[in-house]
Amino acid sequence: MDLALLRTFVTVHRAGSFTRAAALLGLSQPAVTGQIRTLERQLGRPLFLRQARGVTPTTIGDELAHRAAPHLDALVEIAEAGLDEESGVRTLHLAGPPEFTSQRALPALTPLIGQGLAVRAAFGTSEETLDGLAAGHHDLAIATARPRGRLLASTPLCDEEHVLVAAPRWAARLGPDVLREGRVLLEQLPVVEVHESLPLVSRYWSAVFESKPAAAAAVIAPDLRAVLEATAAGAGLAVLPRYLCEEALAEGRVAALLEPPVPPLRTYFLVVRTGTLALPHIARAHERLLRAAVDW
Repeated sequence: MDLALLRTFVTVHRAGSFTRAAALLGLSQPAVTGQIRTLERQLGRPLFLRQARGVTPTTIGDELAHRAAPHLDALVEIAEAGLDEESGVRTLHLAGPPEFTSQRALPALTPLIGQGLAVRAAFGTSEETLDGLAAGHHDLAIATARPRGRLLASTPLCDEEHVLVAAPRWAARLGPDVLREGRVLLEQLPVVEVHESLPLVSRYWSAVFESKPAAAAAVIAPDLRAVLEATAAGAGLAVLPRYLCEEALAEGRVAALLEPPVPPLRTYFLVVRTGTLALPHIARAHERLLRAAVDW
């Protein structure tokens, strides 16, 4: 059996789509379809059921994937080991949001550096990092969205609490009536956010005030660390992860405007391509981050 056909088959099985698999393999969709048909003729069994959106593996398809995928991944491991053979160092390509990756993930991986691991970090949105992971540009991704399909496997990493903050001088001017009413609060303070769509403020308003924020941002900065600094300087209110602003809260640079009984949370997921935890350097980094997350 041609290994190229098996590689295409496993990619389709993980991607759940001929189109998605073709993009990952750098082939045309007709080429992928033709290879799967060739493999099905060789085996004398259908491997996938074609549906309106993607494909679903048959029982035979699932069994073949279960048996073949680990061996194909092992061949990738041998090839990658050869690339690092001279230095003896294995490189982990990690992707995630810039703030969380910088302040949580990279420090947690530091102990592995002395054990022969090199790290290359890339920053981006969840969509960007998951697309890059699926395409093979990254080994491990941290995302705030759980991926769908069989191509990527995710594990909940940790939850982050969101806090509504402003500079102390703003907080001192707001009475309890204002703080209880989301609409009035936005009339009193400008908004500092990472995007024009107000993703963090919108999530907070939905959870706490059960409404949508009717406001436009006064300051947009695509990095939460910049949002924190602008907020501390008095630019307006912001919604920030507690881990990011807890030091500023303790120092009095910003103040929490509300302490809701159930604070809004966002979950981070640790994501890999299915089967790649068989590779030792990815497995070690994955385990290290999960262990570190217990204390976050």
